[in-house]
Amino acid sequence: MWQAGQGGWSSFWDAVSSPEAVAALKLSLTVSVLVALINAVTGTAIAWVLVRDRFRGQSLVNSVIDLPFALPTIVAGLTLLTLYGPNSPVGIDVAFTRTAVLMALLFVTLPFVVRTVQPVLLELDQEMEQAAASLGAGSFAVFRRIVFPNLLPAILSGVAMAFARAIGEFGSVVLISGNLPFKTEVASVFIFGRIESNDSVAAAAVSVLLLFISLGVLLAIGALRHYATRFDHA
Repeated sequence: MWQAGQGGWSSFWDAVSSPEAVAALKLSLTVSVLVALINAVTGTAIAWVLVRDRFRGQSLVNSVIDLPFALPTIVAGLTLLTLYGPNSPVGIDVAFTRTAVLMALLFVTLPFVVRTVQPVLLELDQEMEQAAASLGAGSFAVFRRIVFPNLLPAILSGVAMAFARAIGEFGSVVLISGNLPFKTEVASVFIFGRIESNDSVAAAAVSVLLLFISLGVLLAIGALRHYATRFDHA
């Protein structure tokens, strides 16, 4: 913040409102929101399958979920470029597109919702679900009225962490995105470019803006989670 304020407010505003910075911020925000929403659905579904179902290879799948935590993000980016780049062994080439950015961010944020929802599902008393079913409630009604309210705070926590991770992600996207200004350049790569150009004030200004966006989203989701918890207890 001190570095971002070196040139005064006008310098800060010029840095964050430049066309390239605005385009990078819009792309980061849009893709991060999309990643968070996809994770809310797929992460919950994966957690449900891992807890409620039994199938061959389940322990392997459960271990793979944590791979993004263990794998350096630059290695993840290189792997994605190898699998889905110009020389793709599976015949899918999405390199240097916004789809590639989305795929990279989905990979690195995969564990967050899964790992926050899993413990709640494990502790959830299934007798309530069975009682509701015995009274004639359908599967969807049981999930909507009994299961989902208990899962919502955990889902929101996972979504908040996924968004915060996605909006500042660098390593996994720097290779596969191509870093094309106004097309595939995300905010973190824009910041890196400003640093390489010895424009540290602009880099710091965009970094501070990302910091406040992330903090604002985390606080908003935290407040929503607190409200959901109070409403559930009531």
